[in-house]
Amino acid sequence: MNKQNQKPTSETQSATVAGYTETGGKDAITLKWGTLKAWDLKTEKAKEILKKYAELGMSWGAMQQHDTPEQKQLICDLIDASNAETIYLDWDDVDVTKEEAKKYVMEYGKS
Repeated sequence: MNKQNQKPTSETQSATVAGYTETGGKDAITLKWGTLKAWDLKTEKAKEILKKYAELGMSWGAMQQHDTPEQKQLICDLIDASNAETIYLDWDDVDVTKEEAKKYVMEYGKS
């Protein structure tokens, strides 16, 4: 079982759309199907952006989520506001730079 699907064991973990993630003092963002799959946010700015994103409506699974252009921009803003060094792409099982992650979000489904 990977880390995203484990149940939380401490206050450092937060509920996510598709599971749980534990990251200590750093933000963590996981993307799949061009949208947010999981997160563990520590920074207030990132939490504020996530709240705006959620207020626009979201599914309980990344596969069912169909982000609007505004939501895609908020994901990019969230990536920029986070203190994470890299962003995890779940489907590809790879960590990417923030710039690569934002490109993935904005270009997903355009081909």
